[in-house]
Amino acid sequence: MTAVPPWDAFTAAEAEVRAMVADPRWQRLPLPDRAHVLAARILVTPDGDRWLFGAHARWHLLDPADGRWHLAPPARRVRARQVGHATTTLPAAVVPQGHDFHAEPGSTQAFVGPDVPESLTEQLRLLLRASGRKSELDYPLTAFGEIFASDVPSTVAAVWGTIMWCAYAPAFDGNERLITVFGEYLRRPLPGDEWVRWLPAPPLLDLVTLVAERLRAGRSRAALRLAAVMADAAQILLLDTRFRPRALALLTMVEPMLRTARPEDFRGEFTSGLHSAYQDAAGNGSLTGPHGRSRDSRADSQGDFQGEDAALREAWLERVPARLCRALLVENDAEAHFSHTVYDLVDALSFMPDPPAAAATFLADLSDSRRMLPGRLDHRLRMAYEELARAGRVGTSAADSTEPDGFPARTGGLAPEPALEVTPPDRASAAAVLGAAYAMGLAWGRLTGAKVPERGLASQSALVRKIVHERDDHHTGHI
Repeated sequence: MTAVPPWDAFTAAEAEVRAMVADPRWQRLPLPDRAHVLAARILVTPDGDRWLFGAHARWHLLDPADGRWHLAPPARRVRARQVGHATTTLPAAVVPQGHDFHAEPGSTQAFVGPDVPESLTEQLRLLLRASGRKSELDYPLTAFGEIFASDVPSTVAAVWGTIMWCAYAPAFDGNERLITVFGEYLRRPLPGDEWVRWLPAPPLLDLVTLVAERLRAGRSRAALRLAAVMADAAQILLLDTRFRPRALALLTMVEPMLRTARPEDFRGEFTSGLHSAYQDAAGNGSLTGPHGRSRDSRADSQGDFQGEDAALREAWLERVPARLCRALLVENDAEAHFSHTVYDLVDALSFMPDPPAAAATFLADLSDSRRMLPGRLDHRLRMAYEELARAGRVGTSAADSTEPDGFPARTGGLAPEPALEVTPPDRASAAAVLGAAYAMGLAWGRLTGAKVPERGLASQSALVRKIVHERDDHHTGHI
């Protein structure tokens, strides 16, 4: 006889809410009515914590101190009972809209341990080889100059930028072939060491700039080629769930450009919603510079160019369907993105006896001289973090400085050991923790301007030292 798993209140409540949100009538309900049916399904655990399965198909925990709801995964195998809750205290932000329950499933795993699929790497290698044959005169490097030599065409940067932007957490094995194939184009060694490359995650604006600059120069076909390279790379990246959500989002941004074949129609892609005076002037021959402007006006117009690039970025983002909204939080809402990465980290640590305490050891590595972090944490995480603070164990990576050109400087030596030893049961769990922790560090950087040290945060580095012998294991679980 097949064993029946014990009934779990959290699993049952989640299934019930999912069924309600999947009903076509859900989106037609007024917000107060949706909040009412959710409030009736709130769970309370023996310690008094109140839990709600709500927006983004994720759990939310009520902070008893201030009444705010925080994204937080519940502990497993904990008893809970359903209780009523005042509807008026449920903010709209925790009530599902409907589309947020259809997010593209992804993976929080880093590229340390489980390799990128060989078929994916080979396809990108071929795309990179073709991109490297382009002339830097036709495709000047207008972004990613801190990564590539000045004579590298922007088509190469388009491949790299697509990989890094689509990656949930761009931490790679030092010998990952997907990264080593770029070796001949690099300006200098990448951050990290032979074990792990902790790579910077570029903003979408860097990809947009590659295309926008060619449009300003009147080189519509070159801009179209760059967009096609990004689309080709994103299409290949769909094979790995660690890239898939943002790869889908990027495809929806650039494909409308690729459906427009004529250069004159494609030029309208850039001017839609933007100021086009520079194009009008170029048409009557008054502008002569390589970007459609006179040399004397180029410096003065730098701010205009940045504004035009930002407007084009907004046009790209507006094309993405609502169901992919969580993949774009990294661009649209740095605060919410950080909260989701903290959620992912606690969830990835579910194998630990006390996941919030384990997560606090990773949070303790963040540089937070302005004390911005505690107020962004739920009360369980906050208490664990403040306990580490009282012990002088926070900000363990804060002493690392950064070089003027953006890469964190080498500080030498090994990072200090974390306050709590994290022992993943297998390499897949270790990769998930590393990925979630690195994504959390990058999200904190976007939110506060803090830099991630070149060799990773202290707790990440300590975990890497335990699993380096597994870095060449065969890839599993991402196709």
